[in-house]
Amino acid sequence: MTDFLLAYPHGAILALDEMSLYFQATLTRVWAPVGQTPIVAVHPQRDHVHFYGALNLCDRRETALAAFETTSEMTTNFVMLLLMLYPQPILLLLDRAPWHYGEVTDLINQTDRLQVLYFPTACPDLNPQEHVWERARDAISHNHTYRQFQALIDDFETYLNETIFSTDFMDAFTPLGLGVF
Repeated sequence: MTDFLLAYPHGAILALDEMSLYFQATLTRVWAPVGQTPIVAVHPQRDHVHFYGALNLCDRRETALAAFETTSEMTTNFVMLLLMLYPQPILLLLDRAPWHYGEVTDLINQTDRLQVLYFPTACPDLNPQEHVWERARDAISHNHTYRQFQALIDDFETYLNETIFSTDFMDAFTPLGLGVF
C-alpha cells in the first residue's frame, strides 16, 4: 500500500465488499422508556437484495449500488463503474470471495490503472467496508418498520451514498508524509 501511495499520491484507495439486505427486520437492543416495550413489526417475507459498496479511504465517501446477485460478472460491472467514477489510479482492497476472481481478475489484468490488494482469509474486520455496512444497518435496517421493501432499499442506498464514514484505516500511513487523508 505504501508503494501505491508513493507512486500515486492522488490515487484512490477503495475497500470493496458486498452484503445482503433482508426485508425482515433484524433486531438489536434499543433504549425505551421504563414500562414501554418497543414493538417491531416483523414481515414474513424473506425478500432480499444485495449491495455492492466501495469506501474511498482517502475522502471517506461511499459508492453503493443495489444488485440482485453477487457474481463475478456483477462484481466486474461494479469495478467498471468505479473505473468510470475515478479517473486516477485505483488501489482496490478486496476480500477473497469467490466472485472476486474470474472475470474480475481478467479486468484487473487488462487495466493499467487498477491494482488489487487482497485481505487475509477470514479477517472481515480488516475491511473498512464491513464497518460501513454495520453503520448503515444500525441507522436504517435494524428494528425497522418499513411496509414496502423498495422504501427500505432506497433509504439504505441513500444513507450509504450520502454519508461520510469515519475510518482510521489510513492512519497507519500518514506518518510517511503523504498528506492528510
